[in-house]
Order: sequence, then structure tokens, then C-alpha cells
Amino acid sequence: MDDTDRWRDMASAPRDGSRILVTIRPSEQGPAEVDLAYWSNGDQFAAEGWRASDSSPGHIIEYAEPELKCWMPMPSANRTSMPSPWEGDDEQELHGSGI
Repeated sequence: MDDTDRWRDMASAPRDGSRILVTIRPSEQGPAEVDLAYWSNGDQFAAEGWRASDSSPGHIIEYAEPELKCWMPMPSANRTSMPSPWEGDDEQELHGSGI
């Protein structure tokens, strides 16, 4: 199974605080990237939403829903590198959602 088979639409991403890999859409600031993120129910530091896993109080890195293209579960411990960002043009191709 290659990485393109494991990327999933953000609508199915877990919102239980578990860490997942996300593809951040390309923007004026740069090309698509992969980051480690989690869903936060909100706290005194920021509202509910997607946060980068390296966020900390006073330095919250938040992602708006439209910034995130797709997600995948964390790879097993024997993987040594991050997967490539999903570069497909059509989100309908993600995990068979266009069928």
C-alpha cells in the first residue's frame, strides 16, 4: 500500500484529540506540506479546531478547515520518514469518496 491509499477526506478525521498527519493545502506562503495535528475542543488559549501538535500555551498554531486537504493515521513506529503530501487535484479521489 502506498501513501495515496491511506490519505482520507478531512470530514472523516477523528475529533477525539488523537494525533494525525494532515496535508496542508499549498498557498502563497509555500507548497503543500505534511504536519502532525490534533483536534482541540478549545480551552482558555484558543477556540475549538485543528492545532499543530507542537502548539503550546501562548503559541497556538491553528488550522482553519479549508487549509487542510486530507489526513491519515500516524504511521507505525518502524517508518522513518514522513509521507509525501497528497498532490491530487480532485478531493473526490480521496479514499474512494468519488465512487
